[in-house]
Amino acid sequence: MSGASVNGEFAFRRMQARDLPEVMEIERLSFSNPWHETTFQGEIQNAPISFPVVAERASDGRIAGYIIYWKIKDDVQINNIAVHPEVRGKGLGEALLRHALERVRAEGAAFVSLEVRASNGAARRLYAKLGFEVFGIRKDYYSNPAEDAVVMGLYLP
Repeated sequence: MSGASVNGEFAFRRMQARDLPEVMEIERLSFSNPWHETTFQGEIQNAPISFPVVAERASDGRIAGYIIYWKIKDDVQINNIAVHPEVRGKGLGEALLRHALERVRAEGAAFVSLEVRASNGAARRLYAKLGFEVFGIRKDYYSNPAEDAVVMGLYLP
């Protein structure tokens, strides 16, 4: 899983338990209702269904972002993606998502879906840029604060 990078600044690899302190910091800085550490531990252990991937900075080995997705046969669910505020706006989120899409496309996936807060315009624009379309709304899906989720999906060629 390693080898992918963004301009040589980041290397992508499978998330490990030793990454969790930095992952949890990014999670808490990114979401009003963050996942618990035990959830991340479960994702690390849930191979071969779960694919937790971190972006590690080449300069200092610190974790700058992550994506977690499930692949079950030809269906993929993006469960979580976040980038540390210090490196947002530099294309890392897009690179993580493209990395996941390339991997699942090569493995024969046909469809990718995700949910995103209705108010998260930056994420929605990124997903649309990569070809995701709105498939529906999940009323009051999120809490803290309560908010609808926009369900988006992408058919892979």
